[in-house]
Amino acid sequence: MAEAFPQLHREGAVELDLGGGFFRPESRPSRDLGVLLATWLARQGTGTLRVLDGMAGSGIRALRYGAEAEATAVWANDADPDRRPLLERNLAGLPALGVDLRVSVRTVQALLAEALIRQDRFDLVDLDAFGCPAALVPLALEAVAFDGVLYLASTDGRSPTGHDRPAAVRRLGAAARAHPASWELALRLQLGVIARAAWALGRGVQPLFSFSEGRTFRTAVRLRRRASPGEESRLGLLALCHGCGDQQVQSLLQLRRWAPCLCRQAPAGEPTPLAISGPLWIGPLQDPDVLGAMAPGAEASMPLAEMTLLPLPALGTLLEPASLKLLQRLQADLATVARCWPTAEIGRRLGGGPPRLEVMIQRLRQLGHGAWASGVMAAQLRSDAPWPVLLEVARAAQADARRPAEPGHFCRDTAK
Repeated sequence: MAEAFPQLHREGAVELDLGGGFFRPESRPSRDLGVLLATWLARQGTGTLRVLDGMAGSGIRALRYGAEAEATAVWANDADPDRRPLLERNLAGLPALGVDLRVSVRTVQALLAEALIRQDRFDLVDLDAFGCPAALVPLALEAVAFDGVLYLASTDGRSPTGHDRPAAVRRLGAAARAHPASWELALRLQLGVIARAAWALGRGVQPLFSFSEGRTFRTAVRLRRRASPGEESRLGLLALCHGCGDQQVQSLLQLRRWAPCLCRQAPAGEPTPLAISGPLWIGPLQDPDVLGAMAPGAEASMPLAEMTLLPLPALGTLLEPASLKLLQRLQADLATVARCWPTAEIGRRLGGGPPRLEVMIQRLRQLGHGAWASGVMAAQLRSDAPWPVLLEVARAAQADARRPAEPGHFCRDTAK
């Protein structure tokens, strides 16, 4: 039988054979951000970058780390032994670039156990997992060097978004209840698992960025030698009242009774029980300094002697526009506040259309409250404002939208 022609795929600076296996072109932004992350990591250290790609598939992430981020060592592994020839073929050019390449086929559990036994540590451990990877986290953290990064993905969308509560308890050791910011809930629960595992090892964590497109939940977390002061206060609970829509956040270190929501302030009727999720990460999801340093063009101000890697302006030309937009969206919302509402839900509760997000953000900030457009889910407001204040601002924004424009003025959305 004649050998089938390779299914070549071009992405970034590389071309490879996908081999007919599972591959998602829609995951390109996650791979682009991984390259930016690896490039930034390489600049932080001593000129070396050791990468472990534990679930390599076709090898596209390992290949891009070696060719674009200039990793000095790449270990690519996949559990399917039939994929080894494909991996070796796709990664064959890395040694010529000076990359110390290793290819293996074993389960990721065996891979991480071997790394622990050998005391191997990596600057970047990339686990692009299927399902829930919580069971892998302790061993994965053992494979991360101090100040290295675990880049973790999960495709388990039911348990961390409140659609399979028993599974959330089993897999995450946490309660997960239905929530309007479901993608962010899943990310915060995943970060909570990573933080608890790191603290059990005596280490600390620094979330660098977290995002999702609704199918896969991705977090990049830097492992610190020890926890920073007060880091434990960033593990807590998130409560939602499905009756009035109020949300509250509490740290486990300062856990107390929940404050009365609008339901409890009503003159009659039983208050709606709070839907409480957690323990989960209630601290920032994004690190502004790291995201800024990762951005294409950030290296332009560096001394020429330090520009030993692929210059980021050139690297930026290898990224697709969706990846750059994602990076900008995360930079604009560091997610330091864990309370988010869809504008559509706010409008529904007020009996009207969704209030304009940018108008609400501007007015809440004028009142001295924090307010941002969520970088995790579109058309969602993040704010620390009390719920009654937020509703009042939304009501005023709705009224402004219904008010006719003054003569001689044009609506910004329709002006030519």
